[in-house]
Amino acid sequence: MSRRAVAFLLKDRITASPGFNRWWIPLISVALHLCIGSVYSWSIFNPALTRELGVAASSADDWSITVIVGVFSTAIVFLGLSTAVAGKWLEDVGPRCAGVCAAGLWGMGFVIGGVGIELHELWLLYLGYGVFGGAGLGLGYISPVSTLIRWFPDRRGLSTGLAIMGFGGGAIIAAPLKKFLLQTFHEAPRYLGATEAVELVTEGGRQFAEVAGEWLEVVVAAPADVSRMIVPGPEGVYVVGTGSTGAALTFFTLGLVYFCIMLAAAFSFRLPAKGWKPAGWDEDAARAAGKPGSGWRGMPSSTYVPVQRAHRTPQFYLIWIMLCFNVTAGIGVIGVAETMMVDIFGRTLPQVVTPAFAVTYVLMISVFNMGGRLAWATASDYIGRRNTYHCFFALGAALYCSVPLIANAGSVSANLGWLVAFYAVTMVAFTMYGGGFATLPAYLADVFGTRHVGAIHGRLLTAWSVAGALGPLLITQLRKFSLEQAIRSLAARVDPAAFEAHFGAPMSNLNELVAANTVTISRLMEIVPAGTPDPTPGIYNLTMYVMGALLAIALVANMRMRPVAERFVTRVAGD
Repeated sequence: MSRRAVAFLLKDRITASPGFNRWWIPLISVALHLCIGSVYSWSIFNPALTRELGVAASSADDWSITVIVGVFSTAIVFLGLSTAVAGKWLEDVGPRCAGVCAAGLWGMGFVIGGVGIELHELWLLYLGYGVFGGAGLGLGYISPVSTLIRWFPDRRGLSTGLAIMGFGGGAIIAAPLKKFLLQTFHEAPRYLGATEAVELVTEGGRQFAEVAGEWLEVVVAAPADVSRMIVPGPEGVYVVGTGSTGAALTFFTLGLVYFCIMLAAAFSFRLPAKGWKPAGWDEDAARAAGKPGSGWRGMPSSTYVPVQRAHRTPQFYLIWIMLCFNVTAGIGVIGVAETMMVDIFGRTLPQVVTPAFAVTYVLMISVFNMGGRLAWATASDYIGRRNTYHCFFALGAALYCSVPLIANAGSVSANLGWLVAFYAVTMVAFTMYGGGFATLPAYLADVFGTRHVGAIHGRLLTAWSVAGALGPLLITQLRKFSLEQAIRSLAARVDPAAFEAHFGAPMSNLNELVAANTVTISRLMEIVPAGTPDPTPGIYNLTMYVMGALLAIALVANMRMRPVAERFVTRVAGD
């Protein structure tokens, strides 16, 4: 397609007319970011996608939580990669063209992912939601940023915070919407009866039941499985491959809805005319006032660091480390938020921590993520970006390290206070996770100037790609290791005869039974000696300590930040 054919999308066609209200741009940006910000409610899909075949419980051929969180991780990786590759291109073509591309990629990602779920082809889910959807995330994320900074030179932190607030708040709408769609499209699997009423045979770690002369693979839904069903049913035996979680149709519906909204937002973008400034704003006076506690007064508009030189400065790599480790700490938890809440408190407080409560937890993560983006970005206009990041890392490290203490206490007590403490600690941490993103463009403008902030921002978001892989990988792999250790510890407490009677296979087949999802902690807890503590709440402890350590490293990087050396700076001719 020629450039002339798409000229109406390019930036020279979207200059605002005199009198244009600049506050429309943050509203448009929020609308677009609310759509792509639904990625933060990915964990709502975890229960459905890990039991797509078993529906009532995970079957031997169902996808594991590790590979499902990997889809989310892939999307974040391609978000960062696409911003790095397309940052300079976006500066050339403008926000409308980038927004249209983002809408097409994000919508297409859901559709291809839905086909992958329907066919139970994992590679299609990764290709659709992970690769195409992730690229759409990246273009949609950065398309408004440089536009907002041009419209709001007097309020950099506030303006970018408003837009990126939408990205953090996407799950507020998406979490209940996804839950509603999953319940709407859900079809109950075939129920054979209570466990004691159905004769089961175990072969190769899988369990089978004879139905009308045919042996069918089945899953056994224990009380913990029933509590996690999309639409709760009775405990007992269900036939694998019957019913539906509704995930595929949910993907198709969301793809269409998001495409339409994002397309409308993209066509609404406008750019300020050359030389435009806010009424009554004096740049020289603003610069003279400086940013309290920032460590420098910010780079004037007449000087800047070219994008080709920015990556040669130590400041670029210090900010890269800060962003990477801050995101790693937060995004790993976001990927498993719904699962983690149920794991830690679902057994001690089952009447409170229901699936609906877990969805609300994901929604509230989005509320505080979003609020933190606006609050911290605005605060940075007064206390300075550097001091703001000091708060993120010092306080954040302490909060993450407190989570294991709260989880351990909550696992031995049904005291609601521990749940409240966990809720409060994680919510404060998520305000700083979101605040780090929202404050970043203004921090970059202070350090490198506004001329190439969009392109530099895009390259720095490669740190998001690394964190998108590192965070979920850490939390899922450490969770998997801890889970396997917990199962072996519990199995060692069980009488071998009771184990064989319960699972239809001897203890020597434990590895095979675990791999087939036949032996789980919830089913082992049914036959362990009375008084045996449930180890599930402690499976995230090591991960939380690692996250705290990463934030401590980021704090050191931020303490080393200084103004860019003069040899990297370019001055506008005639200044």
